[in-house]
Amino acid sequence: GVAKTGSGKTLAFFLPALEALIAQKKSGVRVLILAPTRELAMQTEEVCKAAGAACGVGSVCIYGGVPKGPQKQLLREGAQVVVATPGRLLDLSQEGSIDLSNVEHMVLDEADRMLDMGFEKDVRTIIAQTPATRRTVMFTATWPESIRALAEEFLQDPVRVSIGSQELTANHRVTQVR
Repeated sequence: GVAKTGSGKTLAFFLPALEALIAQKKSGVRVLILAPTRELAMQTEEVCKAAGAACGVGSVCIYGGVPKGPQKQLLREGAQVVVATPGRLLDLSQEGSIDLSNVEHMVLDEADRMLDMGFEKDVRTIIAQTPATRRTVMFTATWPESIRALAEEFLQDPVRVSIGSQELTANHRVTQVR
């Protein structure tokens, strides 16, 4: 999906995954959402938590810059939805604190920013730890060659959906502060 930042993509990718979680009561991490920044991961997890709460679907947010202990505890408690930044997720995976072998739905949110920030190797490593049968969706504000190449490599029979103009710009309703 190609749409402006701040356009409400989270429910577009989370509601179909939530429907599948409700239909099949299985344990383990079944939905994995990768985000490039802690702020986006936290914002996304808030939406997932609110939408999943009424259905009994738990979520956890995993990101760096804070102690791992509380995040590991939340994972042990059995969240089915994990929203994470690539670096911290890879750390927890490599130390055996999270198992990605049951992931059925994987989302690369703001995939262009993840690549711009140098996470391509981490993203590839994470994707390799998930089942090939997973459903994978990518959301991006731009459609550069690097994103096209990643989509061609990891998506089978991809469908591209663009919201708005092909000449996408940042959403003017979103204020970004550095």
